[in-house]
Amino acid sequence: GILEKTRLCLIKKLLPHLEDRRRYHHEFVSSTSFHGVHKIIQTRSKTRKVLWLLVLAGCLAVVIWQICSRFIYYFSWPTTTTVVVQYVENIQFPAVTFCNLNRFQAHAVSNLKIIFLIWNIVSAILKKFATENKDYQELNDFLAGNQNFSIKDFTRKNGFYLNSSTLLECDFFGKPCYPQDFEHVFTEYGNCFTFNHNDLSARRVSLSGRGLHLLFDVQQDQFTDEPALGYTDAGITFVIHSPQELPRFDGLGLLTPVGTHAQVAIRQLKSIIQEYPWGECKPDIKLQYHKIYSTNGCLLECKARYIQDWCGCLPFILPGNRTECDLLKFYKCVYPAVYNIEIKGLCTVGTHNSTCPAPCEETGYPTTVTYSSFGGEKAIKYFSEKLKKSPEYIRQNLVRIEIKYHDLSYKITQQQKALTISELLADVGGQLGLFCGASMITIIELLEYIFTNFCWMCIFLLLKAPEMPQWNNPSQNQPTHKEKKRGIQEC
Repeated sequence: GILEKTRLCLIKKLLPHLEDRRRYHHEFVSSTSFHGVHKIIQTRSKTRKVLWLLVLAGCLAVVIWQICSRFIYYFSWPTTTTVVVQYVENIQFPAVTFCNLNRFQAHAVSNLKIIFLIWNIVSAILKKFATENKDYQELNDFLAGNQNFSIKDFTRKNGFYLNSSTLLECDFFGKPCYPQDFEHVFTEYGNCFTFNHNDLSARRVSLSGRGLHLLFDVQQDQFTDEPALGYTDAGITFVIHSPQELPRFDGLGLLTPVGTHAQVAIRQLKSIIQEYPWGECKPDIKLQYHKIYSTNGCLLECKARYIQDWCGCLPFILPGNRTECDLLKFYKCVYPAVYNIEIKGLCTVGTHNSTCPAPCEETGYPTTVTYSSFGGEKAIKYFSEKLKKSPEYIRQNLVRIEIKYHDLSYKITQQQKALTISELLADVGGQLGLFCGASMITIIELLEYIFTNFCWMCIFLLLKAPEMPQWNNPSQNQPTHKEKKRGIQEC
């Protein structure tokens, strides 16, 4: 049958004779580049054979131990961090966003508590905020009588504004700047204004110690601050950030009170993080409404998607171009949705498996701030005559801010792989070469030897397979009783 023909073919063509197989084994151990093996075969002294066998076994044990330890170390995904300071001829100036700590104009607010409560509900998207139950009824009564009230329009019109009366002086690297050089943006402080927003070509500094010089008039008499509601400060808050990112004030804003001169020395710090599993970043993540990836931008877009799905509208303080939520939607849907997002952890930040993992590249601006009282007696008199305001007004309303680079350099903090694939192969090859004199050619020789013996073993097992059963007609082939008896007697 077919099995028998296969057996004959294997015996004649594929399975060598016993002497040929022995000769193959002897030639392999005599000529292999794996050091020490031929010493065991060629040495006639039994003592030397045992010694060489022990040496070879010890070297193999050390090699296996070293290689296993290197693989274990590699799969622990180790990293190292390098810090490099790079000096340049000119450096990009960051964006700076300024806000007045007093959010709204006093003459425009008839019910201060309600306005602040509404704005806190709106800005809860950017920061955590919880309203008290006692405020709900008062807020419901206001919404019932003001269904067309728009907190966005109200804040834009009656919040902090930037013009020649609030921005008294502006100078960037020896050239004057004006209120129209600032771009409006909504933050938890209401109306804020960003200098150098997404303007990379024109805003570069080529000399340390010079930068942006500003003089603000916060106009306390025109803007509200209500101690009973927790708003007790007067001055300017600002945050320094990348020109391609939105400002983020929670824990990052710098405060400059009235009557103060703040000098801010900045440095540029670039952080490079390895992708998972060495680090926590994912290089393939792209944002829809931001040019570069950042955890803050990703978090805002994540909240925008969930609120759009739940409420069918999009808050004006979030990125996107969908239908804007009115005040009633803010109160009844958006605010509870933000609370659910935070409680259920639908938009998480940090690790690689979170919604918004760490960015692979990030630019920060560490700052050193020093303060002094604004103006001596002559300066107070000078500004009092220039602005036609009393010296007391100058001390209670003016804020001077200077932002400049400490030096023309930036620091790069880079996370690197502690062991790469090439270094792992070099370690393995070094251990094999040191203890066994082996190389890639040796490994190929061993693989060829193992594969050849494996094929011979398969052929041998196939030749020893049981005979094919014969499924014939019992009436024609089954022996009779007399034939059985005769066969037994012959045996």
